[in-house]
Amino acid sequence: MNKISLCGLTVEEIFRIIQPEGFNYNHALAITNAIYKKRISDFSRILNVPKKLKVHLAEIAIPGYYGPIASEISTDKTVKYLFRNPEGKQFETVYIPDGKRNTVCISTQSGCRMGCPFCVTAKYGFHGNLSAGDIINQIISIPPDEKVTHVVFMGMGEPMDNLENVLKATGIISAEWGMAISPRNITVSTVGILPAVRLFLEKSRCNLTLSLYSPFEDERISVIPAEKKYPAVEIIEIMKEFLLKKKMRLSIAYVMIKNVNDTDRHLTGLKKMLADSGIRVNLLPYHPVKNDDNASSSDDKMHYFKHNLVISGISASVRKSRGTDISAACGLLATGLKHELT
Repeated sequence: MNKISLCGLTVEEIFRIIQPEGFNYNHALAITNAIYKKRISDFSRILNVPKKLKVHLAEIAIPGYYGPIASEISTDKTVKYLFRNPEGKQFETVYIPDGKRNTVCISTQSGCRMGCPFCVTAKYGFHGNLSAGDIINQIISIPPDEKVTHVVFMGMGEPMDNLENVLKATGIISAEWGMAISPRNITVSTVGILPAVRLFLEKSRCNLTLSLYSPFEDERISVIPAEKKYPAVEIIEIMKEFLLKKKMRLSIAYVMIKNVNDTDRHLTGLKKMLADSGIRVNLLPYHPVKNDDNASSSDDKMHYFKHNLVISGISASVRKSRGTDISAACGLLATGLKHELT
C-alpha cells in the first residue's frame, strides 16, 4: 500500500483521514503541529494523541519530508539547495540569512514554461508542477540555524501557473495550525497571468509582486512572452483597483539593465504607469549569464530611479543581490541542473 504523505495536507484533510477510526479534530491539530512546527519524523513522538493513533499513522502515512541532495554556500552566507522529489523532479531553494530576518526563496515548478530569455530557469525547460507538499518541504527540510521569518515565491517556476498548489501552500505556511508565518511576511512573484492574479488577490492575504522589465508593451513582450496575452497594464489596473487586505503589499519588481531599460524615458513611463496606485517599486540589479552582453545598471543609476520615483509619490527601494557567486540570485536558478541531469 502506498502510504499517505502528510506534508502538504491541511488540518481538514488530515481530520478526514483519521475520523473514520474514531479520532477527532483536536487529534488532527496535534498532527499538523507535529508536522509543520516541530518537524517530527517519528509518529510515536507526537504529543496529545492516543497510542492507537500513533500506530495507525505509522501504518498508513509518512511525514513526507525529504532533504536536499546538494547545497552550495555563498560568501555572503546565502545557501542554495538542490532538491529532487520522489517523482524525480528537480528544483532549487535559497536560504538567505540577514540578521534577525531569515528568508527562504522557494520554487513552485521544476523549470518554467514562461520562456523569458533572460532567465536561466526558462532555459532548463518545464519539467512539471510541484505539489503543495513539495513547496512546503523546501521550508521544513532545509537546516537553517534560525527560525524562518519570511518566505518568497521567487524561485524556479511561475507561481500563477501552479496556482492551486501555491494557494494551498501559502494557506499552510500562514495558518496557526500550520507554520504560523504571517501572510505579510509571504510574497508571491509573477510575470502576470491575469485570471490567476485576480483569483490570487481574491483568495490570499499574502503579498504580490509583478515582474515588469519595462513600462512599454513592445519592450516587455520581447522578454516576457506572457505580455502578449496578459498585458502588464491590465494586471496593474487590477492591482490598482484591488481593495488591500490588512497589511498586504502590492509591488513591482524592476530589474535594471544598463542602457536597456534604465533611461529617463523608462523612468517617466514608470511614473506614469504607477501614479496614485500605492504600488511599491523594488529596483533590482541585473545578473548577466554566460555569453550575455548586457550588464546591470550602476548603483548611481538605480538610486537615481529610486529618488525620482519617491519624490513623485511612488514608494521605491533598491534591493541588494544575494548569492550571486553560487548562481542563487534572481533569474539564475537552474544554472547547474542540466549538468546534474547528465
